[in-house]
Amino acid sequence: MPHPVTTSPSGAVDAALAACADGDPGAFTPVYDALAPVAYGTCLGVLRDPDHAAEVMQEVMVEVWQTAARFDATRGSARTWVATLARRRAVDRVRAEQARRARDQRDLDTATAVAPRDVVAEDVERMLEGAAVRRCLGSLTATQREAVVEAYYGGFTYREVADRLDAGLPTVKSRIRDGLMRLRDCLGVSRG
Repeated sequence: MPHPVTTSPSGAVDAALAACADGDPGAFTPVYDALAPVAYGTCLGVLRDPDHAAEVMQEVMVEVWQTAARFDATRGSARTWVATLARRRAVDRVRAEQARRARDQRDLDTATAVAPRDVVAEDVERMLEGAAVRRCLGSLTATQREAVVEAYYGGFTYREVADRLDAGLPTVKSRIRDGLMRLRDCLGVSRG
C-alpha cells in the first residue's frame, strides 16, 4: 500500500519515515537529513556535551531506522517522535553515567577505607613485645647490651658508640653483631 506523499516538509519526512518502515533503505537519507539535527539538539540540551550528544544522536537515528514501523503519524509528527526518542535516550545516558560515577566512588571508598583498628589489642601487643625485648636484652652480656642499647636506642653510629664506650670500632661492631644475633634467637625471629 503506497504512502501518501505530501508537499509540506513535515509531511514529506513523515512519508519518508513510513517508507522506511516498509524497508526502503533509500527513504532513510531524507529522514536522517531532516531529523538528525532534531535528535542532536535534543541530546545536546540534556547532555551538555557535544561528543556525547553526537554519540547518542547516532544511537537514536539507528533506533529510528530499526523501529520506523512504530511511528504513528496520527499521534504526532516524525519530528516530535524523534525528539521524544532522543530525550529518553539522553536521559538514560545521564542516569547511566551517574550510576557509573556512584559505583566508581563506592569502589574507591571501599578500596581506601581503613580497616577498623583494635587500639587496645595493638597496645597490649606492643607492651608484650617491649617486655620480650627487655627480657632478651637481659640475656646479653653487659658489653653487648651496652653496645646494642647505645646503637639502637641511643641512635648512635658504630663510631660514636666506640667513642662513648671507649672501645675500638671492630670490637663495638662485634659486640653489636653478636648481641643482635642473640636477641634474634631469644625473640624467635627467623633468619629469613
